Amino acid sequence: MTKLQQWLLGVSLVVAVWAVVTFDLLDLRLSRTYREVAWPMPLYLLVSFGCYSLATVGYRLATFNDCEEAALELQQQIQEAREDLRKRGLNM
Repeated sequence: MTKLQQWLLGVSLVVAVWAVVTFDLLDLRLSRTYREVAWPMPLYLLVSFGCYSLATVGYRLATFNDCEEAALELQQQIQEAREDLRKRGLNM
């Protein structure tokens, strides 16, 4: 099962449970309070997912590792390329 299928399955289950509780599709005779709490639940979940995503990106950005060796290697390759282009007659 791919990651997309897992996400779609999870979202489908949440939507199905939400619809059953909100619209009382199975005639569960839930009190009005449950339906009033369930109605804005997708919005709460969307805001929670946004906060989680923002926190994850912030954390990953704060703990991002610098690659000193790779940066030096890249700068050396750029210098070599410039020298090679100068030899071939390209002026920069």
